[in-house]
Amino acid sequence: MKILVLNAGSSSLKYQLIDMADESVVVKGLCERITATGSMLTQKTADGRQVVIKQDMPTHKEAMELVLKAMLDPVNGGLKSVDEIGAVGHRVLHSGEDFHGSVVIDDEVIAICEKNAELGPLHMPGNIACIKSCREVMKGVPMVAVFDTTFHSTMPQKAFMYGIPYDVYDKYKIRKYGFHGTSHKFVSEEVGKYLGNKNAKMVICHLGNGSSISAVKDGKCQDTSMGFTPLEGLVMGTRSGDIDPAAVEFMRAKLGLTAEEVVNYLNKKCGMLGISEFSSDCRDLTAAAEEGNEKAKLALEMVAYRVKKYVGSYIAVLGGVDAIVFTGGIGEHSPLIRGLVMEGMEYCGAKFDADKNEKEGSGIVELNTADSKVKILICPTNEELSIARETKTLTE
Repeated sequence: MKILVLNAGSSSLKYQLIDMADESVVVKGLCERITATGSMLTQKTADGRQVVIKQDMPTHKEAMELVLKAMLDPVNGGLKSVDEIGAVGHRVLHSGEDFHGSVVIDDEVIAICEKNAELGPLHMPGNIACIKSCREVMKGVPMVAVFDTTFHSTMPQKAFMYGIPYDVYDKYKIRKYGFHGTSHKFVSEEVGKYLGNKNAKMVICHLGNGSSISAVKDGKCQDTSMGFTPLEGLVMGTRSGDIDPAAVEFMRAKLGLTAEEVVNYLNKKCGMLGISEFSSDCRDLTAAAEEGNEKAKLALEMVAYRVKKYVGSYIAVLGGVDAIVFTGGIGEHSPLIRGLVMEGMEYCGAKFDADKNEKEGSGIVELNTADSKVKILICPTNEELSIARETKTLTE
């Protein structure tokens, strides 16, 4: 069974075709500048063959038609017939409180997603447009919505509620939802298998340009750092993370911004970019810090300090921890951030091996000493494969 995994934005469409027989990627590609001029599709096969199509894509329908055309390319595609695609898995940002897991898509599911679009106004319209276009272009092929939020739906009310009047929550559903759920779910399952204990207590640190942490027990999320939007929580590439709401209003007035503009400012101009004043990329900041750039050093220290705070609080929430796990672009590839986070964590039984931390590995890698009571792990995430697995389970 081959499954097509789609991750649509308002003007982009990432895709992977995965052969579930061995979970290998057949082709992967990207449509850029949908709805704009200069649209382009770029696709690569597992063996390096490439398809490039420069053609306008006024809507996601034309993008989907080009995706199928590229995959069916007789020389550089990955399919002989569309019939080889057994199902389609769509990454969808927001489930609201309506779904607690992935679902087979029908008209009712689409209607609920449209109702919840206000909870994710930047991403949900693109997600929904892609689903509708895909159903039109690939009639009869079963499709599944895999939500970025549902893994966190197991949080107890005491964890997801804000300290606001209950009727405001009840009427407008203002609460913590959490994001990166597909990654947290995949990593928790992989680490559970690695430990031989699916009920292990683990703190998962998904660190990248966008970052989040989850506290997981018995395979279920107990708490997570992102909130009503992905802005809450850690210091990220361009996001501020946690900040006093009153400071936001003070800053808005001083900068002469509207409410909408200050939220955009906190999402796009802050975090590592704002602190360092030159880059949101951890690699750039690490190189600059090594050359003596104090603002770059400060940005990295703030990132690690906020991660450490959340790790410690989640160990308290779990009543102990079996594994502290790093994943995502920074989590998997930044020895500096991992080292700063784990410095001084021996109090909880986590003994960190600095030499192991500096070495590259593949698959799940242990960074703890032999006598550590807590496993310290790198676990590469694979959100596309997680979506494909969910899709396979629901459609078979």
